[in-house]
Amino acid sequence: MTEYAGRGDPARSMALLWGTGQSPTRGPKPGLSVSAISAAAIDVVDAEGLEALSMRRVAERLGRSAMSLYTYVPGKAELLDLMLDTVLGELPTTYSLADGWRAAVEASARDGWSFYQRHPWVLQVSGARALLGPHEFDMYESQLRLFESLGLTGVEMTRVVGVVSSFVRGAAKAVSDARTAEQATGMSDDEWWNARTPLLEELSGDAWTARYPTITRLNAEHAFDQLDRPDDSTPYMVQEALDTFEFGLQRLLDGIETYVEDRAGHHDPA
Repeated sequence: MTEYAGRGDPARSMALLWGTGQSPTRGPKPGLSVSAISAAAIDVVDAEGLEALSMRRVAERLGRSAMSLYTYVPGKAELLDLMLDTVLGELPTTYSLADGWRAAVEASARDGWSFYQRHPWVLQVSGARALLGPHEFDMYESQLRLFESLGLTGVEMTRVVGVVSSFVRGAAKAVSDARTAEQATGMSDDEWWNARTPLLEELSGDAWTARYPTITRLNAEHAFDQLDRPDDSTPYMVQEALDTFEFGLQRLLDGIETYVEDRAGHHDPA
């Protein structure tokens, strides 16, 4: 299930996001507000997944009728935009550069990682369309500022921020998919592998080795073993995704650091 942001009425969505709309003059007033509706909707999807989102379900959580919500929020599409921008408000907007830009970028990336773990449903919303809400702009501004003093051009700054953001989101999606696989299929990673490993071994032999020499060599070197896997309670593919995030984040930062140093060298008058 993939949802898309920005599908609601533009004027009404922007008014909700930026708080520029007029307060309702009719309907129930005590105990109900746009922020309360958004908070209730977030609670629903945090607990039950994005597929559970509906105006009726949110109204039930608030002890109201679905019709009473429409006084404040036009519909599900506008509500989703509001929810997304609301949760983005959890992210820090300032990072200390006392220990250098790399430490600050890593802290920002890890905050993004933790954000996706708290709200995995966000990963079901396509990033193809921007929200254009205040918290989204706050987040983007804070990410750009981390690279502002490195001598990069404006385009380079936007590209670097995009690369880091895409990596964090992609890695978080891999973990989310791995965690939901058992629930969706009714089979754990270990059960899945144990059912297929004997069948795979029947295919092995000289022809297999000739076709897949690199895989064969790495398997012999135990490259696919998770010797540092904390315990069996962590599914194999979840651990694989977690390890890939840790390894990949450092290599990504290495690459950005090399690029920044190279750019500085090209601009050095000496």
